[in-house]
Amino acid sequence: MSLRVRFTGIVKDFGPVRVLHGVSFSLEPGHVYGLLGENGAGKSTLMKILSGYERASGGELAVGDTPCHFADSRAAEAAGIVLIHQEFNLADDLTVAQNIFLGHERHRGGWLDDRAMRAAARDVLAQVGLDLSPDTRTRDLIVAEKQLVEIAKALSRHARLLVMDEPTATLTPSETERLFGLIRQLRAAGTTIVYISHKLDEVERITDEVLVMRDGRFVTRAPTSSLTRQQMANLMVGRDLTDMFPPRHAVPDGPPLLRVRGLTVPGWAHGVDFDVRAGEVLGFAGLVGAGRTELFEGLLGLRPRTAGTVELAGHAVVFHNPRQAAAHGLTYLSEDRKGKGLHMRLSLSHNLTLMDLDRHARPWLDPASERRALDRAITDHGIRTRNPQAPASSLSGGNQQKLAIAKVLQPDPRVVVLDEPTRGVDVGAKRDIYFLIQRLAAQGRGVVVVSSELIELIGLCHRVVVMRAGRVMTTLDAGHLTEEELIAHATGTH
Repeated sequence: MSLRVRFTGIVKDFGPVRVLHGVSFSLEPGHVYGLLGENGAGKSTLMKILSGYERASGGELAVGDTPCHFADSRAAEAAGIVLIHQEFNLADDLTVAQNIFLGHERHRGGWLDDRAMRAAARDVLAQVGLDLSPDTRTRDLIVAEKQLVEIAKALSRHARLLVMDEPTATLTPSETERLFGLIRQLRAAGTTIVYISHKLDEVERITDEVLVMRDGRFVTRAPTSSLTRQQMANLMVGRDLTDMFPPRHAVPDGPPLLRVRGLTVPGWAHGVDFDVRAGEVLGFAGLVGAGRTELFEGLLGLRPRTAGTVELAGHAVVFHNPRQAAAHGLTYLSEDRKGKGLHMRLSLSHNLTLMDLDRHARPWLDPASERRALDRAITDHGIRTRNPQAPASSLSGGNQQKLAIAKVLQPDPRVVVLDEPTRGVDVGAKRDIYFLIQRLAAQGRGVVVVSSELIELIGLCHRVVVMRAGRVMTTLDAGHLTEEELIAHATGTH
């Protein structure tokens, strides 16, 4: 059965701060809506109210013709409304099947019906194209597989209205295409889809109508076909947003700042060679599982490596942990900003000056040093916060990412590796990060960008290394950077 939803004057306050200001619009059955807005625009908060994770402070939510306020997410799911979170909501110690049916377990004769749950899990996993055993422990999955499990879990609820928050952030192009096919099937069956994404090319392809929010307010709605991507971006930020990528400056001649030969990370990377020069932005492309992240985790000492040599500024180095690497002038931004990049419960200033807590070192510097570091980060990186002493978790996604980047730049590195630097951030924050990367290169640093967004690599990089199955397939210079070339080498069809 189809589901119509209406928001009327929805208000949400967190203490003295109002984050939603009288939001009103409706969602019709069998439509795919692109919900757009910068980080902090209120999109996720509104969808959490819809799906029972938050309660509105004012206004009315109606499902069909009935006003309602869901007590929790289970009540919303009972009404057919399911939210796929941007941040994973999985229990690592449970199996895939147990996660899919957590809180919705099937029983037979008073006992858990594990056989039925495993069979049903196989069915929904097949729908999302995930070929793995339902008995696999979730902790053993890579990030993209966890994303697909989240989607499979939502499908098992038989949703009539499905909210997808950045569902393709970690997916390969083929996995994304399969998801789009699934969305079309759900739409044809009358399911309403709310698709939240900063990837405007996806919004353009898969949605029927665009809904735009800005600063906690509903701005406009329009048929997707009536808007260009540039117009979507302009509506999100409230200004004309041109020149998304900065000009690419020439790389000065000279020896490489970072020289890697034969680096092998067992099971992930095999005999990888690459160089990074001062002033260069070097990209790494490849499908999920190509070994890019694991390569750099091995380089930094986060994973064991069995072969390879590394030279930094002409000197042979071996890193056993990221602190040693930073001491030599090489820092790394993890693709998982919440799990590995930031301490979400600590303040902004403590994150910037954080040391190695596992070794019980003093976790922050003196207050004056903290304040200087924070002021510099806010100024240099455009971090927006109402309270600098608030925890990092209080920031929007884009500002969290800017804080994570500021943190890895604190040691003043000569080479910085940025793994998925714009994942889950809005178009305005993306542009800020792109121009920051250009400034870092202009200062004479070597910058490595690992990204799943091909347009990002094409717009930023002087050269791009393409990996497949743990090996380097080719290195393309700026004159040969096209989506077709990158995909062909990444998939082995070149």
